Amino acid sequence: MIAFFDSGLGGLSVWKTYYQQVPEQSMLYFADQKYIPYGSKTKEELLDRAIKITDFLISKGATIIVVACNTATAAVIKLLREKYAIPFVGMEPAIKPAAMSSKTKTIGVLATEGTFSGELFQQTKEKFTKGVNVIIQPGYGMVELVEEGLMRTPKAKELLMPLVHPMLKENVDHIVLGCTHYPFLKEDIQEIVGKNVELIDPSPAVVKQIIRLMPELVLDKAAKYQFYTSSSDLKSFQNGVEKLIGQNTNVDYQSFDL
Repeated sequence: MIAFFDSGLGGLSVWKTYYQQVPEQSMLYFADQKYIPYGSKTKEELLDRAIKITDFLISKGATIIVVACNTATAAVIKLLREKYAIPFVGMEPAIKPAAMSSKTKTIGVLATEGTFSGELFQQTKEKFTKGVNVIIQPGYGMVELVEEGLMRTPKAKELLMPLVHPMLKENVDHIVLGCTHYPFLKEDIQEIVGKNVELIDPSPAVVKQIIRLMPELVLDKAAKYQFYTSSSDLKSFQNGVEKLIGQNTNVDYQSFDL
């Protein structure tokens, strides 16, 4: 059984990519919406949440867990791997493909402040961006846009324009979407930056790693997809999930305040 968790709905960008490749596998998803956003949490707070969620998912049968959140990955995945025997897959900012493909030698990265301050981002940046100018921009308000379902709205454009325009002035030709929420705003961002700027979504690379690490694929045409939230507003959670991944008859929704 594979499980995904995130602070909210953003990890569905990874879930959806995996589902498109392996739809006949039952899956778990936990959205920690009561404690969103993760970007402003301390490492200690994130570890506490991650342990509670991991224990819960293992109790539900998880044998591999995807930390489908860049901020949580940066802060706690190393500690989770030390504490638990099961495999964990995390998110890594897709700086390497952006830097290798850049013709202008200038790339942009949208992410949370928690991701930028993490050791993983710094190591990846130092390793793969020699000779490349990296413009970093915290994605203020972007998580909230996705959680509220405000993609493709005037409010989305109003919020995104001041975030990405400075990158365009620096002549970036690739922008890394360094938070799992951000791919759901890809169309909005692309409309602003134009077709000459490539947006990099790390989900496909993460899914390749998931499949490589899966102990065993258990396929079932009647696969079930269980979605949990720590929020008490189950209806809003269900509406949010369905807006982002569509409706499915094999889905069950439950609320658990861990």
